[in-house]
Amino acid sequence: MRAVILAGGLGTRLRPYTVVLPKPLMPIGEYPILEVILRQLSYHGFKHITLAVNHQAEIIQSFFNSGTKWGVKIDYSLEKSPLGTMGPLKLIDDLPENFLIMNGDILTDLNFRDFFDHHVENGNVFTVASFMRTVKTDYGVLSTNEINHITTFQEKPAFSFNVSMGIYMANRRILDLIPPNKVYGFDNLMLDLLKEKIPANVKPFDGYWLDIGRPDDYIQAIDEFEVKKQVFLRA
Repeated sequence: MRAVILAGGLGTRLRPYTVVLPKPLMPIGEYPILEVILRQLSYHGFKHITLAVNHQAEIIQSFFNSGTKWGVKIDYSLEKSPLGTMGPLKLIDDLPENFLIMNGDILTDLNFRDFFDHHVENGNVFTVASFMRTVKTDYGVLSTNEINHITTFQEKPAFSFNVSMGIYMANRRILDLIPPNKVYGFDNLMLDLLKEKIPANVKPFDGYWLDIGRPDDYIQAIDEFEVKKQVFLRA
């Protein structure tokens, strides 16, 4: 099984932490978040992993080398300029029929093997792992009528959304939609799949998931990793 990890972002939301280190090397406990991901993928049977790198690529390559330490084969796809989340796939010429794509800054206990098998067994073109995320607003929310009289009021309400986890399974068919050498993101792919009437599927997940891209989430991930370390490391 093959995986592509997107590890080329600037990590702007996580500054000042990412001024010195690329985001995939930010430590969660004694391990960089990307090492935690590699250990999980290896445990679930992914033995060939491509790291799509750009920003501070040489630091990432120096740390992970060929992947022997984790029992996987690691190779690298180097972007000369940022290409978004899906654009880097166009640079990889040996992708198999179905492959995993994920961001390099995710802490989760998702069973990657089950996710892979679900995608293949259902013959999906593109499968998105999704999570129900609750967002609390810091403001009192007002609803008004046509003459601006208040009709309802909610103090700091919480809203739930079914969000992408930044983990996907793809069939090679999606490569036909990705333009070469252009910025092309997950949003572009979703819109193109809808336009072409190519079904994209969702696989809901109710376990643990956290994107460490924001400082608050990063601090939360550090605290919770220590409590559930054995669950996250798997092996």
